[in-house]
Parts: sequence; structure tokens; C-alpha cells
Amino acid sequence: MAEAFVNHLAAVRGLDVVGESAGTMGGKSLNPVAVEAMAELGISMEGQTPKLLTQEMADRAERIITMGCGVDAEACPARFLVTEDWGLDDPAGQGIDAVRVIRDQIKERVEAMLDEMS
Repeated sequence: MAEAFVNHLAAVRGLDVVGESAGTMGGKSLNPVAVEAMAELGISMEGQTPKLLTQEMADRAERIITMGCGVDAEACPARFLVTEDWGLDDPAGQGIDAVRVIRDQIKERVEAMLDEMS
């Protein structure tokens, strides 16, 4: 959701910013409830796939943001990279109402980040 928000909102604002989402543990597919929640706002996640965080990704990033390292503290990049943790709940396994709350929290934080960058 964060990657989709960054790329969509940056384009709307005319900012030369690209978001790339990756995790420390690979999933096989996107969370369908997250995809549905984003579609409700008219933002497609088509073409996105789960990706593993690589050193190359970290090297080219201006900012590395974790969504909530409490999900799997052992795998949290904040243990070995300078990051900003947004402390959000993991939408995995949650219903649409909970995912909407998480989606809206992500959107708020992305908007604030883009405000800082513009």
C-alpha cells in the first residue's frame, strides 16, 4: 500500500519521487484485502509483487521506512539499517475494516513525507 500511495500521490503532485516496497521475508502474492482497500480509493496495485529487500535497494534509497517492526523483530531492517519505523499494524490476516484503518494511516504518513520533500 505504501508503494502505491507514494507513486500515485507523487505523480499527482508532480514530484520526482519513486516508492519501492520490499520486505525481509518474501510473500507469494499481494494481500487481496489490501488490494481491495486501495481499489476503493481508485489506486490500483496492479503490477506490484512482493519483493525481498536487497542491499542495492537500500543503497539507492533516500529514506527507508518500516511499517511496524513489531511484526517480526528478528527480521526488522531497523536492526541493521538506519530507518524510520511507522509502527503500523500488519494488515495480513485482518478484515477489510482493519485494513482500511491501516491504509488510511499509511496515506497520512505518505502525505506528510511528501509534504516534507516538496
